[in-house]
Formats: sequence, C-alpha cells, structure tokens
Amino acid sequence: ENNFLSGWSHHWVSKRSYHFIIPADADWDRHFGTDALLGRSDHLLHGLIHCNGFGHLVTLRGRDAGSAFLSGHDIMDIWDRLCSALRVRAVSLVDFSRKHSMDLRLLLGVANGETWFTRWGYCLGRRCFNMSTSAYATALESLASLHVDHLRSRHVRRVVTIYRRLSNKPLITVREFLRCLLDWKHHEAPFSPPPVKPCSRLPFLLPRPCTMKRSPPCKRFEDVIDLLHCRWSKKRMLNAAEVVVEKLLEHGNDAEMTRQAVRDAARVEIGDTGLLDFVIKSLGDTVVGNHIVRRLPSTVTRVLTFSLEEWGEPVQMDVEVQNTRPAAPWPSTVDVERDLRAVYRAMVEALSGAAQAVLDCKHWVKCWGLGDESDDQLRFLVEWRPQPWEAAELTRPLPSGEIVVVPVHTSIGELIIEAEHALRDTYCFFEEFQAETLDGITGEKWDPVVLGGAESGDTIGVHGHGADMETGLRCEGGLDMWEVRCVCGARDDDGERMVACDACDVWHHTRCVGIADSDAVPPLFLCILCGGALLAAGPMLEEALTLAK
Repeated sequence: ENNFLSGWSHHWVSKRSYHFIIPADADWDRHFGTDALLGRSDHLLHGLIHCNGFGHLVTLRGRDAGSAFLSGHDIMDIWDRLCSALRVRAVSLVDFSRKHSMDLRLLLGVANGETWFTRWGYCLGRRCFNMSTSAYATALESLASLHVDHLRSRHVRRVVTIYRRLSNKPLITVREFLRCLLDWKHHEAPFSPPPVKPCSRLPFLLPRPCTMKRSPPCKRFEDVIDLLHCRWSKKRMLNAAEVVVEKLLEHGNDAEMTRQAVRDAARVEIGDTGLLDFVIKSLGDTVVGNHIVRRLPSTVTRVLTFSLEEWGEPVQMDVEVQNTRPAAPWPSTVDVERDLRAVYRAMVEALSGAAQAVLDCKHWVKCWGLGDESDDQLRFLVEWRPQPWEAAELTRPLPSGEIVVVPVHTSIGELIIEAEHALRDTYCFFEEFQAETLDGITGEKWDPVVLGGAESGDTIGVHGHGADMETGLRCEGGLDMWEVRCVCGARDDDGERMVACDACDVWHHTRCVGIADSDAVPPLFLCILCGGALLAAGPMLEEALTLAK
C-alpha cells in the first residue's frame, strides 16, 4: 500500500487537479460527498494529476487489501496506461508498501536489484538524508552479497539446507536465497516424493516386504473446500487459511487463541470479513501446510480455542527399500512466508546500516518527457524568467516550464501570446501575468518561430510582469522559508521528520541529532554549533553575572 503526497512542493500552485479513484469493493454502490471520498485511504487506487501534467500516486491496494477482482499489478497497469494516454509529464510516489511486516522496497530490492515500481519505469527520485544514487546501489549490493551461512539465525541455516536439496542449487548469497523463496511461493508440491536411492541391505532377514502405513489424522483444507458450496474461490479461501495459520504461528506453536483473537489478528490482512468468518468456521481439525488446526474447548474457560499441531505427510515405510536420506518436506506457502521473514530479519540484523540506507530511499518518480509527435506542431517548454527583485523574494528553485504546442508556421508574437495564456490558465501565481519577450528566439514579433533559431522541444524563457508575489498560493509546498543544514549534508526539506534550532532557526533531521522517531521533540533544542557556542560562553557569562552583583 502506498499513500503519501510528495515530489512537487516547489511547483507553482495549479488551478485544477484531477482525482482518479477506484473505490474498494464494498464502496462501489455507496455515494460519498467529495470531501468524504477524497478523505478516505482505503481506495484500491487514488491518483492525483495537476493540470500542469505532474501527478502523484496516492494510494494503491490489491488483493491483500480485499480486492476481489483486481490485483495490485492489474491496478498499476491501469494507472500507467492512463498516465500515458493523458500525456502526463511525471508522477511521484512514496513507497511505504509492506507485507507480513517486511518492507517490500528492501525485500525486492535485495532479491531483484529493483523495487516493485521499477517494472513500470519508476526510478529513484528525491533522496532522504542526502542519500546518493551510488550509495543506494552500494547498500543494495552489500545486502545482496551476504553469505547465507554467515547469518546469525539458526532457523535460516537450518531451512536453507532444505531448499538447497529441493532446488538443487547452492543458494550461497542472500539474493539467491530470497529469489528462491519468492519463486517457491508459486511452486506446486509434487504428487509423490522425489525418487530416492534404494538400499537392499539384509534382504535375507526379511523374505517378505514389511510395510507400515500411517493414515492422515485430518483432511487437508483444500479437500474440505471442494465439499463446500460458497461464493469465494478456492484460491482466496486457501490464502485466508494460510493467513490464519500464520497468525497462530506468530502467537506461538503451543499457544491457544480464541476465535475473536484469531479473527482480529487475521483481519489486518484480510479485508473481506465474510470470507474470514467462513474460513474460521470451516478450519477446525483440518490440515493447512504442515500444521493441523485444532479447535477445542479451553481446559480453563471451556471457550472454543484454536491451536496448531505439527503434521507431516503420511509416508509408506518399506523395510526392504529404505531411504539413504529422508526426503525433505515440501514447504507450504505459510512455511515460505515464515522463512522469508526469518531471512529478512537476519539480513537487517547483519547489516543494519545498509538496510536503513535502502529504506531511506522511498521517493520514486516516473517521467514521460516532452516527446515529439509525428504531426506538424511545434512543442516548447516555456519557463518564467523573474526580474531581479522578484528572484530575490523566491526561496525555492524554479519549477520546469509549461508545455506550449503551436503550429509550425506560428510567429514569435503568437508564441508570446500562447506562452502567456498557458501560464495564466495553469497557475494561480500568473493570474495577471503579461508576457513581453522571449529568450532563446531572435527576430521580430512577426517573424516565424522556425527562423528564430528555436527547434521543437527547446526550453524558452519568457519575460513579463504581473506575477502575484503577494499571493499565498505561490508554491504547492507553501511559503515556509526553511533553511536546512543538517549534519548528513541535506540542504532541503526531504519529507523526513525535522526539528529547528531555537537559536539559529536552522532545521535538522531529528534522527541525525539523536532524537528517536518514537521520542517527542524537546521543548528547547540547540544545534551543535549553537550549543557549543553557549558552552564556550558559559564561563564569560558567569563572570559577567558575578561582576553585576
């Protein structure tokens, strides 16, 4: 899930913005007012595009959030095609997506070398804590090249041998192991165990085969589903059952949970409460993955509780044909998710600094560019050129120009008029703006643009007067005149939590000055420079106060 606005705080305030929303399944037939609709955070898709062509992907939620028909991949395809069809210039997003307590930008970045959004052409945008692109790539590579056998996790070292045996791959590095686990979620278990090497030792002691079989104590949940008549697909019911088992595992293998506790825990990941209630009702004494879900009354309260028991596949043992090495159990989806979390935690513990560097890079941007269509039109980027006194009042960098499309035979004077109309129609700041001259084109106003030295796709500066320097609707990020000078090297607001020095009013990241994210900002804060100056001046102040007495 991704829900945050970022990226264009230095742009002029647009006159119009357009919201594109796919509501949650439960809200399709409900009528909301504009404020109520825009204020909700449970939409499957919420995109915002300003009339200047820049936009934000505010929210994206797929099947994990309760979507019955559209996956996150499908919704992202819709959004990307919509942006391309509307000739959007750039879209920003902040990647906060998590699954099973894992940050996907870290998990997928280490496993695949790129995040989920990179598939659609998004690249690293604004870097937090002055993080450079090369530092981000170095942190990813450091995590990816970690040796699995060097991780300080007994569970990881134990299960990696199982996956090595089943996949016939060495699985040396964390990247190789994570890729194996991510691919394994889509593997189907074989109908029979892999062939094993026979051993015919002591055949004279047993003239006849001696066979022992153990019947399964319960039915598998997928077999139970086939006997039920319900409106949910088998895949969704199996997924819900695996989530329930996962929550029971997190609670402890031998622990008991009431029905309400199980429901509350699974409700975080399953949006369809009807599906969840039906699965919980049908789950008692069934096998999910490698566990039996027991539903028995508590010995103390007599209230029905859920618990887990280990369960292995029923095996046929033939004394005449023994396995030289027992076949490894086939991991279920729940097992794979558990192993993914274990590798993720061990990786973060091994290189916490590199993991934090990757997590700090959460701003992503896709740019479509100006483009040059196969028609008889000229396209220019028109940028306002402020006068010296206007430039002195501006505290933010100037945004990119506005696109102007004119016929190939347009004169310089007509281009000036079109540039003025484009700025006045798009931004509140230029409501009364009057364009006068252009940079980058030479000639008189009646001369054709193509003879003035400009080509389609060029950036042209426009001079004029009438920009409203007094309006509060100047920049999307407001009129705050922040001075950022953090020890990490940041010189601009990057969206991270900050605190201002009460002496010099310079802003610093709270994390960089030793204030944890969970701690409140102190009522009085002095930066290193001001605090050091105050300490140095302490003896002189004390002497001055003594003389005054």
